[in-house]
Amino acid sequence: MRLPSLLSLLGFIVLIIGTYCPMLRPLHLFNWNVYQMNQPYGLLLMLVGIIGVVCSVLNQSKVVRFTAYISFFLVVLLLIAAVLKVNGAFSFIPFKGLESFLIRQIKFKWGWYVLFAGPALAVLGATFPKNKLKVPPQQV
Repeated sequence: MRLPSLLSLLGFIVLIIGTYCPMLRPLHLFNWNVYQMNQPYGLLLMLVGIIGVVCSVLNQSKVVRFTAYISFFLVVLLLIAAVLKVNGAFSFIPFKGLESFLIRQIKFKWGWYVLFAGPALAVLGATFPKNKLKVPPQQV
């Protein structure tokens, strides 16, 4: 297995692990991972990670590259959706001071770093150039 394939494999494994890490902590009561924020979206990330792992092991570089870019896009989309959801979660409260206080009580946790590190490693491994060693023929 080449180094870029190992890097992509590691990235997809980190992506799968990252879905179980804490992402949000609402009102300092409990932690939410991807599956508690949006379960179908978490299952989609898991499916993309599993496809990436299988294709990395089978050395399917085009599919690995596609799944790496898709996983990065999905994680960015999840972050945008989480930020929009947090900022609009208490919009029904007519008092702006209380609304902004409650929004500040929802904290983003360290799981986002892990979740972004996985697709970043996968994209790095997928776009890594192949080393083509040109060995001159030996003369006898």
